[in-house]
Amino acid sequence: MARTNAGSNAGPSIPMDPRSEGFDPRDFLLERYAHREAGPSRLLAAYYTLKPLIPRPLQLAIRRGYAKRQAQRAFPRWPVEPILVEYQHEQLRRRLRESGAQSVPIVNFWPHGKRFCSIITHDVEGPDGIRNIPRVLEVERRHGIVSAWNFCAEHYEIPPGTFDIVREAGCEVGLHGIKHDGKLFRDRRCFEAELPKIHRYLNRWGAVGFRSPATHRNPDWMPELGCVYDGSFPDTDPFEPQAGGCCSIFPYTIGHMVELPMTLVQDHTLREILGDESISCWTHKGDWVIRNHGLVHLLVHPDYLLSDDRLETYSSFLEWLAGQDGNWHALPKDVAHWWKGFAGLRCQPTSGGDAELLGEPTDGATVAWVREDEQGNIAFDLTRRVKG
Repeated sequence: MARTNAGSNAGPSIPMDPRSEGFDPRDFLLERYAHREAGPSRLLAAYYTLKPLIPRPLQLAIRRGYAKRQAQRAFPRWPVEPILVEYQHEQLRRRLRESGAQSVPIVNFWPHGKRFCSIITHDVEGPDGIRNIPRVLEVERRHGIVSAWNFCAEHYEIPPGTFDIVREAGCEVGLHGIKHDGKLFRDRRCFEAELPKIHRYLNRWGAVGFRSPATHRNPDWMPELGCVYDGSFPDTDPFEPQAGGCCSIFPYTIGHMVELPMTLVQDHTLREILGDESISCWTHKGDWVIRNHGLVHLLVHPDYLLSDDRLETYSSFLEWLAGQDGNWHALPKDVAHWWKGFAGLRCQPTSGGDAELLGEPTDGATVAWVREDEQGNIAFDLTRRVKG
């Protein structure tokens, strides 16, 4: 379990052993382990400058060739990076040792005693994606799935009534930046130039969620976006233009903003870069996230669900997801709202082997009991006691 560094991008001051006294989960949640320049690399900046002139097949060829190099990244591991789950379990073992009890109570991560949470998000990249919205919504409806749809404000035309179609299906609308040009986090000047438009479109659309184009991100600046939640951080992804990840399968806060990390590899990477047309990568990682009671968050682009085969494959994954026991499936805005309330709760044991929740009343909050099983692994016993 112990590691002394995070690979070639690690800073020597970042402890990598979850048992270390100096271990700080925020070093990973905010990607402090990675060497971050003032802006993207010159090579990446040049690519985005020339991207409109590069034919799509050549763009994909470049990304696929670069993926072979990215796959060699030592940290975060892919597709599973367990370092923050290991840290969480180590803290719970410490509580068990200090209490001397067989089990200790905590606030369950999800409402109404649910075992895990799942969300589906979509980034619409262009007119093909917009035209495909009704087909994707119909597939989701069949499986009882709702989703969030993120649109670029000024990168393509959004026909009147598009948002109505999404919202009438019980889904939500989010902002996918102003243009898909890789400039938002290029430098501070670019960021500040786009902020007024970002604030204006969030307000005009009644949107509370944001995802950065190409998942570019800077945690020091992102609280200024003015959104309730963001979904730009993968937990681990070496294949993105900004490789890395927050290493978390749980939401967390950056300032007042809730981050909802993407915990499954997005469809563009899986299909277009890695050439995998199955759902096994999603279900195998999903199984691990569910066992650890985390957030299953999949990003799918309607622009890459144009064929009947891919739409049917997506349907197969939704069928798998809907069939998992203990799933709190919700819109991202509702998960963000829950997590803000969850963060203000704590739990303490009471006489008679019971427990009580302390803090502001949060609808659906329940107690979970933590113990070590016979193999020394952390196990969670969920209850249905709802805070009154």
